[in-house]
Amino acid sequence: MDVSIFLAKFWGWYLLIFFFILSLNPKRIKQVFNDLNDQKFLITSAFIAIVIGLLNTLFHNIWELNYKLIITLIGWTALFIGLSLFAFPKRTVSFLTYTNIKLVQVTYTLLFLIGIYLLNMAYGIVLF
Repeated sequence: MDVSIFLAKFWGWYLLIFFFILSLNPKRIKQVFNDLNDQKFLITSAFIAIVIGLLNTLFHNIWELNYKLIITLIGWTALFIGLSLFAFPKRTVSFLTYTNIKLVQVTYTLLFLIGIYLLNMAYGIVLF
């Protein structure tokens, strides 16, 4: 299986699951922000984000103007956020907690649409 197709399936399903969990339980958003004040949770989250972002960028660093660019940007974003949380935890957490809950809801709705798009590209459900 092509790496791009595999990652489109992975990120597509991940974003859909993430959207439904946050939609069915919106208190999770505040819980995640509150948990960022716990150093163990912060270090674990940063480490996981760095590993996922680094693996994504090493296996898929394709800068074509199609769905592959979205996969690459997701990897770079995960790596950047993980490194920021690890290197500058207080500054990054204060930036993340400063964001408005409505902005978070708009963001994860956008991520839902990106997930649908990636799954469509991976499975070829709707042909363009």
